[in-house]
Amino acid sequence: MMNNPSYKTIDEYIQSFPADVQEKLQTLRKVIKEEAPEASEAIAYGIPTFKFHGNLVHFGGFKTHVSFFPASSPMEVFKEVAQYQTGKGTLQFPLTEPMPLPLVRKIVKFRVKENLERKNKIHPKYNLI
Repeated sequence: MMNNPSYKTIDEYIQSFPADVQEKLQTLRKVIKEEAPEASEAIAYGIPTFKFHGNLVHFGGFKTHVSFFPASSPMEVFKEVAQYQTGKGTLQFPLTEPMPLPLVRKIVKFRVKENLERKNKIHPKYNLI
């Protein structure tokens, strides 16, 4: 990962990578935006972040893979994650393989629902469900 905490935008972050990695990062960004259109973009922890009632998901580029950081809860729910290199709350998608965009979509939808549920427990009078 081109770790530079001075990135101000996701565009700056993505532009720091070679073209093939940029393409994968832009695809991941597009899919996240489609599934969470109300989420805002930010740089947090030095990487691209989508926020929706708190952190929603993060992603980042590395030398051999693109990482998707959806938090740990989806890792327990979606069995498909088992076919990827994982860590606590992390999925690694090798640059040499197509990204599992249907899985990313399901995870982002799950995280939106999860964040809304958490928000509504904290502020029940704003229950939007």
